[in-house]
Amino acid sequence: MSVDTQPHEDGKAELIEYDIDDEPPLQEAIPLGIQHLLAMFLSTVALPLVIAGAIGLSPGETAFIVQMALLVAGLATIVQVYSIGPIGARLPIVMGTSAIFVAPLIDIGNAFGLAAIFGAVIVAAPVEIVIGYFYDDLRRFFPPLVTGVVVMLVGLTLIPTAIDYSAGGPGAETYGNLENLALAGLVFAAAIGFNQYFDGLLSISSVLIAVVIGYIVAIPLGLLDLSGVAEAGWVAVPMPLEFGVEFHPSAILIAAFAYVVTSMETIGDVEGTTGTVGRQATNDEMRGALYADGFMSMFAGLFNAFPNTSFSQNVGLIGFTGVASKLVVGICGVFLVVLGLIPKVAEVVAAMPNPVLGGAAVVLFGMIFSIGLRIVANRVDLNRRNLTIVAVSVVLGVGVEVRPDAIVQFPEDVQVLLGSGLLVGGVTALVLNAILPGDGRTRQGPTQVEETERSG
Repeated sequence: MSVDTQPHEDGKAELIEYDIDDEPPLQEAIPLGIQHLLAMFLSTVALPLVIAGAIGLSPGETAFIVQMALLVAGLATIVQVYSIGPIGARLPIVMGTSAIFVAPLIDIGNAFGLAAIFGAVIVAAPVEIVIGYFYDDLRRFFPPLVTGVVVMLVGLTLIPTAIDYSAGGPGAETYGNLENLALAGLVFAAAIGFNQYFDGLLSISSVLIAVVIGYIVAIPLGLLDLSGVAEAGWVAVPMPLEFGVEFHPSAILIAAFAYVVTSMETIGDVEGTTGTVGRQATNDEMRGALYADGFMSMFAGLFNAFPNTSFSQNVGLIGFTGVASKLVVGICGVFLVVLGLIPKVAEVVAAMPNPVLGGAAVVLFGMIFSIGLRIVANRVDLNRRNLTIVAVSVVLGVGVEVRPDAIVQFPEDVQVLLGSGLLVGGVTALVLNAILPGDGRTRQGPTQVEETERSG
């Protein structure tokens, strides 16, 4: 166990319960790994469900794709944590289905079918591998100013999802019921309370404890439905190219562009992860993370799953709990593999009511924004030029998310691209940083406030 209360190079003191290479005892590591699983499970299951529903897959096809999403997420997480040669960052990064690809893959599926989706996923994946290979040359385009803005936008654009699920889930008949909001509020309050008012395992497992409390309280409220458990099978066998594969140039182009955006998200997540332990990511860690994204997304396409990327909510969980141990995240990967092979177990977890997950998501998604804000505040000279880039990028990124009708006059394919706040805001930060005079340089020393805190 590593408890660091000394100021780091950026002048910021940080409390870390377990550092990256620390190994908590299994009685702590296992529940902490489950906590990571619960933090990302909703997205890992919901995103394939959204895509499958939008392109009209049958219930059997949908269930199979969800199981493969869990299996591939687990394998990709293990590769990212422990690496295979240069593939993997060797950092506590949880992998799962990328939200960036949801709208593009729906468009591809509706235009060309499911086989074309997997063809585009496989063929376009090397884009991210190439970005990783040339990261030394490209890294100047991704300074802390740009990556910090991307991390902030990830958190900001996830906020509507957290609120929707807190209210009962998108499209739910009971959306906004006081019962839903009260349950979400209970989970939120429990997570904050255990994290701030308790020490040791009770503090670092605060989100898991809050979710369990919410799960139990949901039973007498009639919000827990376990009917799917009896209907689910015991074993799901992975079958490569179960739905075939097709290749269409326009589909590949759309997917390739999405991989570029996902690279920016991964770069931001790696910076956020290492930022929790008070240091910047190395070039090898960045390259390994991008390689893992690319190769494991290609693997996902072969095994009937959608592209995988780093999960930002788990970066938020690391910052919230102070637990950055690779062992904990590796355990999460193992659980994902198990869930991908045993549908009944997955159904039990999937039965968790939306308000319970929403209450936890409010905390975690907010922490993602806070981590991005810390990257910018601690590592960037906040002069007029850099503040302008942050302001314009965030306003445009959030603006297209909350006012999508503003771009309805564009062609449909362009609307898909411009409707992504992460894409619009991230590209804006990237372009402005490249063309405006000066640079998004890292601060060379502590600010006057930090110097005062250090001397005090």
